[in-house]
Amino acid sequence: MRATGPLAGTTTSTIDAPAPHVAWLVGAAVVLLVAAVDAIVVPGILSPKPGVPYDAGRPDYFYMADAFLHGRLWLDVPWPQPIADTVVVGGRVYVPFQPFPGLLLMPLVAVLGLTASIDLEPLVNAVLSGITVALAWTLLGRLGVRRWTDRLLLVALFGFGTVIWNITIRGGVWHTAEIVGTGLTLWALCETRAERPRPWLLGLLGGAAFFTRSTLLFALPYYAWVAAGRPAGVDALRSAVRTSPGALAMLVAGFVPFVVGTGYYNWARFGSPFETGYGLVALPGFLTALRAQGLFSLVHLNMNLDYLFLRGPRLEGSVFEWKPDTLGMAVTYSSPALVVGVRSLWGRLPETVEARALALAGALVLAPTLLYYGGGWLQFGYRYLLDSIPFWVALCGLWAARRGVGAIWKAVIAWSVGVNAWLVYWTFRL
Repeated sequence: MRATGPLAGTTTSTIDAPAPHVAWLVGAAVVLLVAAVDAIVVPGILSPKPGVPYDAGRPDYFYMADAFLHGRLWLDVPWPQPIADTVVVGGRVYVPFQPFPGLLLMPLVAVLGLTASIDLEPLVNAVLSGITVALAWTLLGRLGVRRWTDRLLLVALFGFGTVIWNITIRGGVWHTAEIVGTGLTLWALCETRAERPRPWLLGLLGGAAFFTRSTLLFALPYYAWVAAGRPAGVDALRSAVRTSPGALAMLVAGFVPFVVGTGYYNWARFGSPFETGYGLVALPGFLTALRAQGLFSLVHLNMNLDYLFLRGPRLEGSVFEWKPDTLGMAVTYSSPALVVGVRSLWGRLPETVEARALALAGALVLAPTLLYYGGGWLQFGYRYLLDSIPFWVALCGLWAARRGVGAIWKAVIAWSVGVNAWLVYWTFRL
């Protein structure tokens, strides 16, 4: 039995837990459901041209996959220049973003061809998002969320109550990277909950995530902590470093190829392993002015904290004419149900140490974007939060495993899903 309370469920029992083979079937069903909702149902209902998905017009990763297949690093694109978030060097067009999603799409482009693959971009993003949500289902089970209803509610929160929903609908180079990076991080977090986590796999997954979204480099200390046996306290940490050199070496060995790959990729494009291209991209005027104050600077902190915690919808006209701010909307409005997970940080249980390590990892991953000049630009919600949302989901899972999902939490999950459905609606209207 578990304790009760306004945020807690009434009781729990291992009888509620799905059998392993059933859990896998549910995970597969989650992939299909999310893909169908995002690629078929939403465009069918909300698109101004029924059934026609939103077109961001920026399938850069498909062009990148085609370029790699032809031995090039630049994109053979028909876009007039300059265009935002591209770099032109010697008449060749590059994107500054990390290349792993392009590598991931190479088999698809090789089999179907570039044009047919681009036509499938909304479906590809929807399937990738479905896989990511299914990984959240798996992670919640490994965190000990036993009740079907609790687990499915938290899966619904992640898949339809956070910014991942509308970025999947919008598509484009920026959002595909977010989906892939989030999925890789969730996969790594699933591995951290294995009976014997494999350091080499954590290194590979952490490296691939970094090769997708550079900010995910800062998840590596958490994976190293897990590989070292989750030491609690400074003395235990020092002891673990001395006694776990092999595990830490395997973690580093899995990660290093992606660091080397990043350096080579930068050097081959821009002449320096340290030049990412972010300082060279073409931008609208207001972003150019912000970047002039520094790619990363404390000057940008207030702006990003506003997008993350304070920025609400705009009222235009009557009380019924609320519209989202296209520069972002705070998690406190759009996904407040995630915040419940912070309650897992208090207590004296072993899980509390785990929760604090997860919270620290999420904070480290988020920190660079809070200092970044861009703020996410056009977005519904604060999309940079998605880099750290896997850690938030894990915190929610730890709390749900301890106390269940009670009536108030269910209501806040419903609010989060409703707000994000509203944001998806405005994706097709602004």
